[in-house]
Amino acid sequence: MQEKQTVKLEFIILMASLMSIVALAIDAILPAMSAIGISINSFDTGNNQLLITMIFLGLGFGQLLFGPLSDSFGRKPIVYIGFAVFAVGSIVCVLSHSLEMMVAGRILQGIGLAAPRTIAIAIIRDMFKGDYMAKIMSFVTTFFILVPVIAPVMGKFILNHYNWTGIFYVQLVMAFIVSIWFWKRQPETLKPEYKIKFSSHEFIDGLKELIKYKETIGFTIISGFISGAFIVYLSASQVIFENQYGLIDEFPYIFAGLACGVGLSTFLNGSFVMRLGMWRLSYLAIIIFSVNALLYVLLFWNAATNPSLTVILLFMAIQFFTIGFIFGNLRAIAMEPIGHIAGIGAAITGFVSTIMAVPIANFIGSYVKDTALPLFIGFTIFGTLSLMIFTYIKSTRKRKARQEAIL
Repeated sequence: MQEKQTVKLEFIILMASLMSIVALAIDAILPAMSAIGISINSFDTGNNQLLITMIFLGLGFGQLLFGPLSDSFGRKPIVYIGFAVFAVGSIVCVLSHSLEMMVAGRILQGIGLAAPRTIAIAIIRDMFKGDYMAKIMSFVTTFFILVPVIAPVMGKFILNHYNWTGIFYVQLVMAFIVSIWFWKRQPETLKPEYKIKFSSHEFIDGLKELIKYKETIGFTIISGFISGAFIVYLSASQVIFENQYGLIDEFPYIFAGLACGVGLSTFLNGSFVMRLGMWRLSYLAIIIFSVNALLYVLLFWNAATNPSLTVILLFMAIQFFTIGFIFGNLRAIAMEPIGHIAGIGAAITGFVSTIMAVPIANFIGSYVKDTALPLFIGFTIFGTLSLMIFTYIKSTRKRKARQEAIL
């Protein structure tokens, strides 16, 4: 593994494609939520948000399974198994006639997609480290962000010209194409000498090793807080823009526009991280994330309705612009000390952050009915908690560095 080496554009796009099937599975159905609800006889918008949040539950548990398996049997075979599970979940969704069956299918989709999502991160960690790894993660995420830009528009197009089941068929086709591409073009990155014999103790041993690193634990918790607040937006965006603002046809384009902001900041992060460092960039981004959300809450605390569309889009644009400087850097910082257990490390950190995020998203999302205020309250609370943890870790790190300098 080297600090600097030539990185092919194909590698970046392929890793992004592995991760982007998750975004496609989540974002493409957003314009179809109402149609799906009618088809499966579920008319409560709060319950229908489970179609978004529960796929993250599957992602969380799937990581615990596929991460350790990839450390034992290699990265590539596990990706194929994951795509197979995703295919089964997609078929269950297509055949669903009830909310419970649809939720089960979404959980299965999430479990399956945990493999390519987690293993893409493990592959990047196999090959890179430090700020250079953060740079690669930023460029991967930049391509990955193109999917949330396109997916809702694509979903709306399919819904208008076919029906909601067509969205799941397109997901299946895209997953098949990416799996073939991965099979043909990506070499195995787990060296034989680094393979860990699979046993019932692997997870426990990996967890014992991981908890030695306070930075990994701290940034995993921060990732859970920020992810939970962001998932609220994913699950409630359709309610906010279609129900509260009446923008049914415009919703996919609004969602795409906000996603572009995330993509722009992620791209800029790839350039800035080598000069400013992933710690400084992510710290500043979390400060802006928290302050912007707090300002919205203070301005509209007693408002009975949402502000004008222009105002809320401005606040959301600032909020999501910071996301691009947060997610890739947080994951890179958390993974930096545990490169020797990259597979199980990616699995455990991903599991913890996701399992934290799902109840946060379900709880706050249940209050997003008449206004978007609960969304920004969630951003404020969990942004502030993240900032407190980050500040503590930074101060501890500086104190340790001073002590080592004295010695």
